[in-house]
Amino acid sequence: MLISAPRMLLEDAAQLTAGWVEVAGERIVATGAGDPPRAADAAVEGTLVPGYVDVHAHGGGGASFVTENPQDVLTATAAHRRLGTTAMVASLVTGTMDDLHRQVACLAGLVETGDLMGIHLEGPWLAEKFKGAHPPRLLTDPHPADVAALLETGRGAVRMATIAPERAGAMESIRLMVEAGCLAAIGHTDADYETTVAAIEAGARGATHLFNAMPPLLHRTPGPALALWEDERVTVELVMDGVHVRPELVAWVMATAPGRVALVTDAMAAAAHVDGDYILGELPVEVRGGIARLAGLDTIAGSTLTLDRAVRNAVAAGVGLVDALRAASTVPADYLGLETVGRIAAGKRADLAVLDDDLNVTRVMWRGSWQ
Repeated sequence: MLISAPRMLLEDAAQLTAGWVEVAGERIVATGAGDPPRAADAAVEGTLVPGYVDVHAHGGGGASFVTENPQDVLTATAAHRRLGTTAMVASLVTGTMDDLHRQVACLAGLVETGDLMGIHLEGPWLAEKFKGAHPPRLLTDPHPADVAALLETGRGAVRMATIAPERAGAMESIRLMVEAGCLAAIGHTDADYETTVAAIEAGARGATHLFNAMPPLLHRTPGPALALWEDERVTVELVMDGVHVRPELVAWVMATAPGRVALVTDAMAAAAHVDGDYILGELPVEVRGGIARLAGLDTIAGSTLTLDRAVRNAVAAGVGLVDALRAASTVPADYLGLETVGRIAAGKRADLAVLDDDLNVTRVMWRGSWQ
């Protein structure tokens, strides 16, 4: 199938251009700028972009990734896919070790079939003070033997783990994760600036939703936020829903850390769904006006964001369109080493989205098939 578009984001181009892409089976086999080499089989209207890549989400469409039922996962990924997110990493929340092993084993099978791109362990190695929507009684130090066992259960599918580096065993566990090909991300932490720097030197390369669930950046005690923001080896996640972080601050971080911001959703089951009462892990969550909070509390419990809206929000805050699109596709793919997605380039999976002038998704291709 040869597809042409009046505007598209080709490979690592710095700007949109007219162009074409040829698809065979599930893969892109050729691309080019300008007129296609032969008559196009499909001429799309609008802007053709790489399918979005969400590396931190807990569910959507009324279903959760915190499950042992594969159908829940497929329901959630389908809900996000309709809005342009064609590659997802499933984030788990703090649970017992037995529960996490069962959940990881379930999700690993869906990584192997290509329905997911990986697994993210957000807990249980978190700080109690900044636990967010995680049950405090299940938080624990990252004992290297436990970390190794969960990675082994994942059969290579655990691509990222969030860790508070001030907890006992954290530095050794970070090194263990790195050796196993699992990215260590600093988050839900009470670490100071110096401890965070030490964790980066130990191999940590990610910031789980920068600014959220960590001490504020103060002029005498800058804490983990500055250490993560300033280090060019670190990719920082930002939740651009207008609730987690001020949009102006997101735009400023993206301007000062070019190519190092991955837009994520931190979405829970209510994303691409409706307000109501939900469960995240074992905790009750109330979603009202599109904002998810722990029942009866002000604590944010994930979001109802989808990446198409994150891109629109970023552009509305003054981020350049290409930078916003890259932050929702190329940067997160590179962040976790997801080599088959995130770009319109030969050899990549044929995951594409078509946007109208308002950046709404009008059509989606996933693994070479229009959805």
